[in-house]
Amino acid sequence: MRFLLTVLFLTGFQLFAQHLEVGPIYSNPSLFSKEEVYTIKAGGNTFDSTIIYLPDTLSLPFFDDFSSNKFQQYQTNFNLPGIYSTIHYQLMDVSETFPLPNNQKFTEIPTFHRYYNLTTATFSDTLLTQVNLKYSNLSSYPVEYEALSLYPAYFIYDTIGGDLNQPDTVWIQNPNFIQDSARQFFAPINDPLKLWVDNYVYHNFRYGLNPRSLGVASFDGLNERGYPYQIGTSITNFADRLTSKPLNLSTYSAVDSLYLSFLYQPEGLGDVPEATDSLVLEFYAPDMNQWFHVWSVAGSAVHPFKSVHIPVKESKFLKKGFQFRFKNYGSLSGALDHFHIDYVHLRPQSFYEDTLFKDFAFVYPLNSLLKTYTSVPWDHYKNSTTNKMTDSLKVMVHNGSQNPENYLNGSVSFEQNGTIQGSFTLPGFTLAENQINYAPRTTHTSYHNLTSGAEFAKTLSGNQQVFEVKASASAQFPNFQPNDSTSFYQDFYNYYAYDDGSAEAAFGPTGTQSRLAIRFDPYEADSIIGVAFHFVPTVVNTSNNLFLITVWDDNNGKPGNVLYQDDAFSPRSPIYGTNYNQFHTYYFTDTVKIAVGTTFHIGWRQLDGQRLNLGLDRNIDNSSKIKYSVDGGATWLGSPFGGTAMVRPIFSTGLDNVLSTPDLTIEKSTISVYPNPVSDQLYVKLNNELFLGTIQIFDLFGKQLMETTSDEINVNSFASGVYLLGLKDVQAPFIKFIKQ
Repeated sequence: MRFLLTVLFLTGFQLFAQHLEVGPIYSNPSLFSKEEVYTIKAGGNTFDSTIIYLPDTLSLPFFDDFSSNKFQQYQTNFNLPGIYSTIHYQLMDVSETFPLPNNQKFTEIPTFHRYYNLTTATFSDTLLTQVNLKYSNLSSYPVEYEALSLYPAYFIYDTIGGDLNQPDTVWIQNPNFIQDSARQFFAPINDPLKLWVDNYVYHNFRYGLNPRSLGVASFDGLNERGYPYQIGTSITNFADRLTSKPLNLSTYSAVDSLYLSFLYQPEGLGDVPEATDSLVLEFYAPDMNQWFHVWSVAGSAVHPFKSVHIPVKESKFLKKGFQFRFKNYGSLSGALDHFHIDYVHLRPQSFYEDTLFKDFAFVYPLNSLLKTYTSVPWDHYKNSTTNKMTDSLKVMVHNGSQNPENYLNGSVSFEQNGTIQGSFTLPGFTLAENQINYAPRTTHTSYHNLTSGAEFAKTLSGNQQVFEVKASASAQFPNFQPNDSTSFYQDFYNYYAYDDGSAEAAFGPTGTQSRLAIRFDPYEADSIIGVAFHFVPTVVNTSNNLFLITVWDDNNGKPGNVLYQDDAFSPRSPIYGTNYNQFHTYYFTDTVKIAVGTTFHIGWRQLDGQRLNLGLDRNIDNSSKIKYSVDGGATWLGSPFGGTAMVRPIFSTGLDNVLSTPDLTIEKSTISVYPNPVSDQLYVKLNNELFLGTIQIFDLFGKQLMETTSDEINVNSFASGVYLLGLKDVQAPFIKFIKQ
């Protein structure tokens, strides 16, 4: 069998041979909690209890390099200062001055007064008088009324002659027009530090490929809540948009040289947009209430960020209330067809060749000051006797100047509660890749050895620690200062992590009974109590698929003996988070502790054939730690693509004292089956004695074939092959045996 890497994007619906697959993320949990833009609706068929936001108008210059969040935040508290409200009615008089009484009901169906003559047994009908009014369904803002002529929502039946001379009124049930009201709340916004009125795009620091500074805005097929616009389809249409706040251009003229500049890149570390996809820029003419197309680019494979420089000269745009917006055309089924933008800058006194973004900046945030890991258990770190600081801290900076620029030394420090605990110098010569100057318009990558300097203080008590790490670097020319620094938090909890917390793709093996295993080399032997996985939803929902958490010891760099595996009667399923790149922790059955050495592997044995879509961090490459098997664990293969599996084993520390986790007292070495291979009779020993409890036998597809309490198991009727034996009601891993 030939095993291939299959990159699944829009073609990712099919499963072919068993292999390891990687694909895009079709949802973005980091956007789950975002609010509606402009209005936040309480529900129902009207806008009752809805906040209408009135954005402020900005002055030039307009500048966003996406190093920080400049998206307007919308509060839902109706009692905030400055919020006021108005009430609107569905039924108004013809002048739209007075509301009709609350008990008024109307219908578009003609209604009548019927007169019935008892003497002649005949009747005659007279239409009821129509009422002229104004009506609004109160479903949109601003409120608009239409003129209608409606009938009273009842019939009158009247008898003439005899004793029955009282008219009867029969009301129409549930007429279409009933007086109702809705209250709108208005929230004026005055926040000049926020530049955008919507946030459908994904503001991030990881999706761009070698951006020129920290942060980009990414366009894809996910809505503002991080879900596909139309999941499971091949439909392409306009998807994300990014709209500026209104701007006042009324004081400028065509001779003032107004220019809008920005950088863009297709694909990045995401999905490549096809040639039929595009990124579009539009300008808004406020007096005409109309958007105009001014620029677009077709999809293509990734390339370095390119600059775009567009004049704003037409008089229809030089008004108060001018806006611009970006939007992408592509697949609506997920995080596909990526475009990324950066350095959006609208300014006067520019000119057509003014396309240089002269800035010195960090390209990516730093990840960790530790060697190999981004997080380790605090007790493991403080018990270590060797220096665990990284010997290769990766720093990427970009010189946006068109000239060589002199370097300055940078620094890295870590602190707690505002007190610096340690610091390092980042030599400027090293930052510049051992050159005399930073080369013009070039990204420089350097590696720094921190093993001979400060360490996180191992004398600190407690079960966890968090340090704020700050880094800075600069060049000797004026530039945008915020991009000269970056920071992150170095966490020490109860788990090991390789990843930076951001998934750019999803991956996993395909094929029934496939295995995925991630190698860890902890600082010390200990016990683990569970594992945290970051599963991401894709176009195929696998949350009902089954897998068994598995822990292996090490066999020359590959998974060896099974130390733990979930009971076949208690399989797990992927659980998707509801927040930013959220991990879900799965504790072992009965919260047992599994003893592991200084090298072990953890992952799963899946019972279904579909890819389970584990998060893949494409910014850090630990692909050498990933192994997978599609033949029941007989052969283990390495990952054919770069990245880090988002798997975090949870260790037993002082943090798990509330779990009441018992120690696992039965080790694999104390359980044996013989003879193995077997032809007829199979025997099971526990602690060198015959096991007389309940024994279960499964095939490699997880199907139970036998359950017995006999001390002699006859497998003569089994076909030749590999089987799994488990001990019911005993915490022990499955044992593999071969039927000849």
